[in-house]
Amino acid sequence: MSYDTDLQLFIDGVWKSGEGRDAHKVVNPVTGSGIAEVPYATKSDLEEALAASARAWPEWRSTDVEKRGAILHQAAKLLRERADHIGAILTQEQGKILAEAKAEVMGSAQLFDWYAEEIKRDYGRTLVRPAGELSRVIRQPVGPVATFTPWNFPIYLLAKKVAAALAAGCTVISRPPHETPGCTTEMFRALADAGIPKGVAQLVHGEADLVSTTLIGSKEIRKVSFTGSTAVGKHLMRLAADSMTRITMELGGHAPVLIFDDCNLEKTLDMVVPQKFRNAGQVCVSPTRFYVQDSIYDAFLKGFAERTAKVKVGNGLEADTKMGPLANGRRPEAVGALIDDAAAKGARVLAGGSRGDGGFFFQPTLLADVPNEANIMNEEPFGPVAVTCAFSTFDEVIEQANRLPFGLAAFAFTENGRRANLIGDLVESGMVGINTFAISVADAPFGGVKDSGFGSEGGKEGLESYQVVKAIHQA
Repeated sequence: MSYDTDLQLFIDGVWKSGEGRDAHKVVNPVTGSGIAEVPYATKSDLEEALAASARAWPEWRSTDVEKRGAILHQAAKLLRERADHIGAILTQEQGKILAEAKAEVMGSAQLFDWYAEEIKRDYGRTLVRPAGELSRVIRQPVGPVATFTPWNFPIYLLAKKVAAALAAGCTVISRPPHETPGCTTEMFRALADAGIPKGVAQLVHGEADLVSTTLIGSKEIRKVSFTGSTAVGKHLMRLAADSMTRITMELGGHAPVLIFDDCNLEKTLDMVVPQKFRNAGQVCVSPTRFYVQDSIYDAFLKGFAERTAKVKVGNGLEADTKMGPLANGRRPEAVGALIDDAAAKGARVLAGGSRGDGGFFFQPTLLADVPNEANIMNEEPFGPVAVTCAFSTFDEVIEQANRLPFGLAAFAFTENGRRANLIGDLVESGMVGINTFAISVADAPFGGVKDSGFGSEGGKEGLESYQVVKAIHQA
């Protein structure tokens, strides 16, 4: 199957080619070879997009929610109809297996459907006042929005932002990652074909610094939503401070997984191993630090290693592949350096540990007895590496789970109900999954604490992040 999409900018309702613009080469991570070129927006393109967004906002915010919802529903319908096509593009750009890519497209469609309906339940409230007086609280769209998203879930993370913002009545300018321009272009093509008005939803590929400084520094943008690394998030916060622009930050994680000896070990292993190597570990909520109770530690390692050895690595377009390559040429080197450091500090490599053959492949890897001094216990590996160590007591493992400045997601496996309640309360994380990894769903908030950011996407909280609160008092 060949790469097949027309890479263009979508500004003010018009698809623009790369003529007269700088371009970036899109690479297939299976081979490391170029498969397309994406046009980069110029300064004038960005200024045109900003003017169009500001121009379209008054009409879009006044558009009836039924009409807004109908457009979002139609976009969802088109995404589902085109899931095979978009999924294949995503696999060729990013490397994840085709089944995961198609599931991402379907999940994105669900977000558009959910927000199309949730905006109809966007009720305000009336305060208790004496007869003849009225005080009410309403929510209104914040205004034109800029979104910045990463390459690991390029469609789903973009849809989380765009669907909520459009439902709220905001206009949107989105800058997707340069690794995955094709699949994100197809999402905006679905919006265009669904009838989104000119200027309401725009897509600009481009150099990160130019796009971020131009959009965030403009007087038109009222809200910024960013998903990515903590370091870049802090940089964007500084830019937003100068213009007092509201910002949502979904940043890095380093998810602890607490495995207690009362869990169903075989069932737990059947869950955690595929989840660890999903998208080659390039998941912000990927289970990473496995703390295993000492009485089952050896059995856990044995079962994990056996399952890891059976993970078939290859081209994501091939039906029997279970894990594809890493997304770009930087990742294998970075992951390898973390593994080498851990081994030098006493960790045991029980499976994998090396680069694959060709492209950006890396073997699924299991490390045991990893000390806290190892870099991989303190830095997000963002690759197919599970790090493990044993623990004895509940208090000990809670302390280890909360040791890092990250707090995006955490997981635990136990059959003890009281222990599960305590874990949910004591672990410092924006999301906790107990005996489940299903924490990213349309109707629930997704976000972190500490250095993992602030604000939520998904659920009604995601809608509210694109709104301002107004109190109206009448005597």
